[in-house]
Amino acid sequence: MSQIPPTPAGALANIRVLDLSRVLAGPWATQLLADLGAEVIKVERPGVGDETRSWGPPFLKDAQGCDTSEAAYFLCANRNKKSITVDFTKPAGAALIREIAKTSDVVVENFKVGGLKAYGLDYDSLRALNPRLVYCSITGFGQDGPDCNRPGYDALIQAVGGLMSVTGTPPAEGNPGYVKVGVAVVDLMTGLYASNAIMAALLHRHASGAGQYIDTALLDVQVACMANQASNYLVSGRSPGRLGSAHPNIVPYQDLPTADGAVMLAVGNDGQFARLCAALGVGELAGDPRFVTNTKRVENRAALIPLLSEASRRRTSAHWEKTLEAAGVPCGPINDLATVFEVPQVKHRGLRMTMPHAAAGEVPLVASPLRLSASPVSYRSPPPLLGEHTESVLAEVLGLDEAQIVELRRDKVI
Repeated sequence: MSQIPPTPAGALANIRVLDLSRVLAGPWATQLLADLGAEVIKVERPGVGDETRSWGPPFLKDAQGCDTSEAAYFLCANRNKKSITVDFTKPAGAALIREIAKTSDVVVENFKVGGLKAYGLDYDSLRALNPRLVYCSITGFGQDGPDCNRPGYDALIQAVGGLMSVTGTPPAEGNPGYVKVGVAVVDLMTGLYASNAIMAALLHRHASGAGQYIDTALLDVQVACMANQASNYLVSGRSPGRLGSAHPNIVPYQDLPTADGAVMLAVGNDGQFARLCAALGVGELAGDPRFVTNTKRVENRAALIPLLSEASRRRTSAHWEKTLEAAGVPCGPINDLATVFEVPQVKHRGLRMTMPHAAAGEVPLVASPLRLSASPVSYRSPPPLLGEHTESVLAEVLGLDEAQIVELRRDKVI
């Protein structure tokens, strides 16, 4: 019988992360680090924990079909972590966290500006104990400037940072048309930027021996991620508006109506446009001087889209998906999530996974999209129960004995 080869150690297998963050941006960053092999110790408030543990329904069900205390929201961003419950507003609790920081490589926190200084858990205090520490702060508006003390929430930053101005349908009478994106994209993008910055700082430390401070702001990330829309404004001086599913720089690049719904087109060049027109039975449009190039199509968007829509309404979505794919025109269905997880390619890529779970038997999760050939991500533990690892971390990381742990519990430090 052949033996199963051992799973290669993750790229961050020797990195310890002290996670003082909660909700989404920070936990998203630390989950990525954990998936890549880092040991992540998540510090939570005794008896309460990360706010997202209670952000339900839905809640994970136990074997009897009853709700557990684990909200689906919490599950999305906290696998591969150890949960410890420590009240660091108490001096003894803050001392425990400082001791863990001494042996950590990274700290991630998302408290208000200056909020951890009173407990000796700010960067300057911890750097004095561990000069090699990489310390990442995540706030809504950054560590300085006139708005640095404002609370930052994803939807607020989507509005302030410009995303909502380009998201939604064009304004109609009585309907301003503003909507936020359906997931907390600013938090998620900030988590990705933060994890990239942390890994860059670890590489810098490998060369220099010194840690550093990372100031990550949701507003900065949102403005940066306006990407081509921001560039369009900076070059033209004109603020882009809302186009629904349409693209500001490419036409046709949007949904088209069908006999039973809609399909999404992503026509990126003139050749694809000609093939689209032929497949729709309106081949003459490809030679129309108004539409012959993408620049012309952008200029004459209002004239072109109704003509394409008139043709697309004649057949079903399934017909156009098959016909346009055969013609080499990028086209796809607009799936809900129930359909997404039944898509053959999604199944093939293993994007839905399950892990054993102490309260529910097993927990469904979305797999990491990272595919590394030599140091792949690993799934070592499910999102933890509140305080599940308090005693083991205090014993293994700090060397506390049973009597010391009992005393900390008696004093409600843990």
